[in-house]
Amino acid sequence: MDVDECRRRFAAVDHAHLATTGDDGQPHLVPVVVTLVGDEIFFAVDHKPKRTTALRHLRNIAENPRVSFLVDHYEANWTRLWWVRADAEARVVAGGEEHARAVAALQERHRPYAVLPPTGPVVLAGVLRWSGWSAAA
Repeated sequence: MDVDECRRRFAAVDHAHLATTGDDGQPHLVPVVVTLVGDEIFFAVDHKPKRTTALRHLRNIAENPRVSFLVDHYEANWTRLWWVRADAEARVVAGGEEHARAVAALQERHRPYAVLPPTGPVVLAGVLRWSGWSAAA
């Protein structure tokens, strides 16, 4: 799958699976609500209930900014399977112009955020490499 098709498919999804590792080397995988702008992926700590606000994936990004996002489509008809991975370098932003820009992009893409904007930190992840696969040509 070429880079443009990877971007197109990634931009069409509402969420991705985020993979991080911290200094301990343990992989950590969580779903996140994403928005793609160019080659930058945004997600935010939002109002959905969480056990803690000290989220492991944010700590991991502070320790190791290399992350991967995975989106995919699965169904019983295996001729329609596909996946896209974005390997990126991420950083956590708690306020300021970049935070506002990311929140605005998330609000534009996701209706729940238009109603109740995320106020927590946002993650800005610059994509370094796109890769993907599709069963269909």
